[in-house]
Amino acid sequence: MRQQPTSLFTDHYELTMLQASLRSGAAHRRSVFEAFSRRLPEGRRYGVVAGTGRVLEALERFRFSTEELDFLSDNAVVDDPTLEFLRDFRFSGSIHGYAEGELYFPHSPLLTVESTFAEACILETLILSILNHDSAIASAASRMVAAAHGRPCVEMGSRRTQEESAVAAARAAVIAGFSSTSNLEAGFRYGLPTVGTAAHSFTLLHDSERAAFEAQVASLGRDTTLLVDTYDVEEGVRTAVEVAGPELGAVRLDSGDLVDQARWVRVLLDDLGNHNTRIMVTSDLDEYAIAALQSAPVDAYGVGTSLVTGSGAPTASMVYKLVSRQDDSGEFVDVAKAAKNKASVGGRKQAVRRINERGRATAELVGVGFRPEADSNDRQLLVPLVLDGEVQPGFTGAEGVRRAAERHRASIQELPGVARKLQKGEPVIQTELITR
Repeated sequence: MRQQPTSLFTDHYELTMLQASLRSGAAHRRSVFEAFSRRLPEGRRYGVVAGTGRVLEALERFRFSTEELDFLSDNAVVDDPTLEFLRDFRFSGSIHGYAEGELYFPHSPLLTVESTFAEACILETLILSILNHDSAIASAASRMVAAAHGRPCVEMGSRRTQEESAVAAARAAVIAGFSSTSNLEAGFRYGLPTVGTAAHSFTLLHDSERAAFEAQVASLGRDTTLLVDTYDVEEGVRTAVEVAGPELGAVRLDSGDLVDQARWVRVLLDDLGNHNTRIMVTSDLDEYAIAALQSAPVDAYGVGTSLVTGSGAPTASMVYKLVSRQDDSGEFVDVAKAAKNKASVGGRKQAVRRINERGRATAELVGVGFRPEADSNDRQLLVPLVLDGEVQPGFTGAEGVRRAAERHRASIQELPGVARKLQKGEPVIQTELITR
């Protein structure tokens, strides 16, 4: 992977807090921070944890080189003692969290960071910027996959977002069940399957639609996907079949009434003898449009803008709060924010998903300061991600994506069927905060 320092992907006030706590002497107090969301986006029934692997990759590159330190000094962001602290910075604490791909609900303790205040504080913005974006994309993608009922979904949203966000969105989409992406950088970094053939400009480049199709088939083979709506759809389908024959892999529809078009295009393809030629649809799809196409003879969906913008919920609204810290005597003290509508619950949390005898999730049990008692079917949700500064194996790179996708598939299977409905509703299982 291309390496880039991540230490300045943060907010100015993280480092001024560090400076002030170094001066007060409190910077070295052991502390526990937790990332969680107080609520799901309106009407959503569950969320999907994504970005954990990217957080760990970013943590390994969270260093302050001479270049970063000179910037901080030249702009008087922090004083000289703070610069010296940052010069040799290495995260030495531990992080536990929900496995990537896991489902979450309001107040699920998604990530727990235990270290000195200094170390945990300056990671806040980096952690939240990754988790909020990637979890929003994965949550939307999971709904789209559910609406597709087993038909493959392809991520095609790179041109609708910033270039690094595009890579992250492709990764999150595949974790949530998308089959592939159009983004080559995402394929390079994370081993994701990539797909793509041609756009309307390729057809317009040639003197005729037939000439464009002939060129594409000659280059990519008869099993390619031909885009048939640059001019007249019916004529496009007929030309595609004449050029590629019965081995034509698929036709793509990108405009118009997709339900109606898919139906008569299917009839036309069958009449022409192309019974095995698939139909792919694109054109500003979201989970609702995909659901509306369920009755149509569509074989695959290409999704762009709605996916990379979270389909109406571009952030997961996660926060990162200090919940416990040592006092002057070395004893841990639970702390909590009491602000109206933004209160937090003090104390380190442990989480268990209650699973009934039929293998269905019934509740999220969150113990405050202790681990809730678990029955034989229940699942412990927090796993070690970083221990004493060492990122644990299996959570980053291509392997991390593969494992996260497996976790997501398994977790979705635990939910009651109502979770897959697109109508607005309450979280499909409730979070129970348990105190001693």
